[in-house]
Amino acid sequence: MSARGLAAAVRDGRSAVGVVDEHLAAIDARDADLHAFLHVDGERARVVAAAVDEAVTAGRDPGPLAGVPIALKDNLCVRGVPTTCASRILDGWKPPYSATVVDRVVAAGAVPVGKTNLDEFAMGSSTENSAFGATRNPRDPSRVPGGSSGGSAAAVAAGFSPLALGSDTGGSIRQPASLCGVVGVKPTYGAVSRYGLVAFASSLDQIGPFAADVADGALLLDVIAGHDPLDSTSIPGGIPAVSPVLGRGVDGLHVGIVTELSEVDGIQPEVRDAVDAAAVALEKGGAMVETASVPSAVHGLAAYYLIAPAEASSNLARYDGVRYGLRVDGDDVATMNARTREEGFGAEVKRRIMLGTYALSAGYYDAYYGQAQRVRTLIIRDFAAVYQRFDVLLAPTSPTTAFELGAKTADPLAMYLSDVCTIPSNLAGHPAISVPFGSDADGLPIGVQVLAPALGEDVMFRAAAVIEAASR
Repeated sequence: MSARGLAAAVRDGRSAVGVVDEHLAAIDARDADLHAFLHVDGERARVVAAAVDEAVTAGRDPGPLAGVPIALKDNLCVRGVPTTCASRILDGWKPPYSATVVDRVVAAGAVPVGKTNLDEFAMGSSTENSAFGATRNPRDPSRVPGGSSGGSAAAVAAGFSPLALGSDTGGSIRQPASLCGVVGVKPTYGAVSRYGLVAFASSLDQIGPFAADVADGALLLDVIAGHDPLDSTSIPGGIPAVSPVLGRGVDGLHVGIVTELSEVDGIQPEVRDAVDAAAVALEKGGAMVETASVPSAVHGLAAYYLIAPAEASSNLARYDGVRYGLRVDGDDVATMNARTREEGFGAEVKRRIMLGTYALSAGYYDAYYGQAQRVRTLIIRDFAAVYQRFDVLLAPTSPTTAFELGAKTADPLAMYLSDVCTIPSNLAGHPAISVPFGSDADGLPIGVQVLAPALGEDVMFRAAAVIEAASR
C-alpha cells in the first residue's frame, strides 16, 4: 500500500502500531540478506506509533504521514539513536539532537523504524564502502543498490518502509533510486534544511525523499521542505507545495533531452531507449520535446571530484579523537590523532580527504580547486541559458543498470562514472528526480531523470507524474 493509503487508513482507525509491526516483521524476515539497515529500533517505533493511535482516538489529526513507517539514512541525526555514517570513527555515537527533517516527519505522523546503511560518510556509488558491510539490491541480491543512499533505496524497494530519507551530494539519492526501481528526489539546494545532516560537502549536500511512486515522493517533500532558521543556507521563502500540481499534466511545456548526458561514454542501450520512450510519453501528453545542450556538463564529473573532496577534507577534520567518536591513544596528541583517523576512516574516505587536501594546498589551489569552481560557474550559466528555452530537461539517471557487487571496487574511476548524469544538478543547486521507467534484458530497473531550474519542483513533478503513468 502507498504511504498515502496507509496514512488514510490510520486516520480511519487502522492501528498505526499494527502497521509498524507488519513492516518490522518484513525487515526481520529479509534484511539479514539485504543489510539495508544498520540500526532497527522497533521499541521506539512502537512508542511513536502508539502516540499516533492515541491522537486518532482523541479525534486529532496526526498529520499527513499518519502512522507511515519511514527509514532514515544513517547520516541524519536522531537524538539518542546511534548515528554512525557507516564509519568506525563514529561507531556508537548518539547525537544529543535530531535533524530538522526528522522532527518534521515525526510531527507529520511518520514513524521512524531505523537507520539505513550507506557508503561511509556518503562517499560512494554502491554502498560497498560501508564499514559495516555492503547492502544488496532487493531486485537482484547479487547486484549493488547504488549509493551512497543505497540502504534507503533498498528499504523502499524491499517493502521495509513506504518512505525513506537520503542525502544527495552528487547523485546519492537519484542513482540508487534508479538502480533499485524507486522514486528519488533531489530538491533545490536550500529547499530542505540540512540541520542535523552530517556534512560531506556542504555546498552540495541536500536531503530528499525516496518513495515507491511519484505522489508519495511529493507528499514527503511537502512535509520536509520549508525554511529553517537553524540552517543558514535555507531558502527564506521555501518552495511551493508540489502535491497539488501532480494532475496538471505537461500540455504546452517545453522539454529538452540533454545531449551531453544522454550520450555519455558507456551508456547502456536500454537506458538510452528508456529516455527516448519517456520523451515520447511527454510528447503524447502535449509537451514539445527537442534536444538540448548544456556544453559544460561534460566537465561536471572532473569539477565535482575536486570540489567535493576539498569540502570533505575540511568537514572531516573534526574527527580527531578528541571531542567525540573513536579515540585511539598515542604518546602525544598528534600520534593519537593520526592513529584515530587511520583506524577510523575507510579507504575511500581517506582517498577523498587526500585528494581534497592536495587540491587546497598552497601552489595547487588555483590550478585545481579554483579551476573547478570556475567550471561550476560555467555549468550554472549553461543551465540558465538552456532554461530560457525549456521548462524541464530529460536525461538518464545512471548510465547503466545495477552492476554486480565487487565489479567496480578495484577501479575508483569506473565507480565515479556512475554519477556522471546526476552531478551537474548538484553543482548548479537545481532539483532533479529519478522515475522508474522500464527494465533491461536482465529485468533490472532503469531510471529516467527529470531536471528543473532552481525552485522548479512543481513543473518537475508534473513531468515525472506523466512519465510514471506511461510506465505502467
